[in-house]
Amino acid sequence: MNIAQHIALIDELCFRPFPAGHGHHEAVLESSHGLRSGDSAERAVTADQYRKVKDAIYEQLEARWGEEDPFNLQTALLRTEREQIPEPWAAISARASVADVWEVEGTGRWVAVFVADRDEADEIQLVAVVTEIAAP
Repeated sequence: MNIAQHIALIDELCFRPFPAGHGHHEAVLESSHGLRSGDSAERAVTADQYRKVKDAIYEQLEARWGEEDPFNLQTALLRTEREQIPEPWAAISARASVADVWEVEGTGRWVAVFVADRDEADEIQLVAVVTEIAAP
């Protein structure tokens, strides 16, 4: 997918009804299927490539929804040890260290875009989440 396709998918998720019992949508924009397990150099290159795509998405969404500081998911992850963090934020914080997050005016929804690379044993993904739950 290219940046325009990623943005179009995020736009669609902003207005698509949520599934029953779930207050969010998740879309994997890019995935490292087939990445050799244990190849840390290849993993680092892939994560860097996905961060560049995330930054390009940020530029497009910043023009629309405004400049936002990166959301530190490490703080949310640490808080899960002592308090209940709502989904999807608890799961996102377990998968990534930082996310770009915007409130989508007039929709009551939030958009998060992040690189899920925290688990060395798992594939790396560029992910977009649209939720009705504000970031903690």
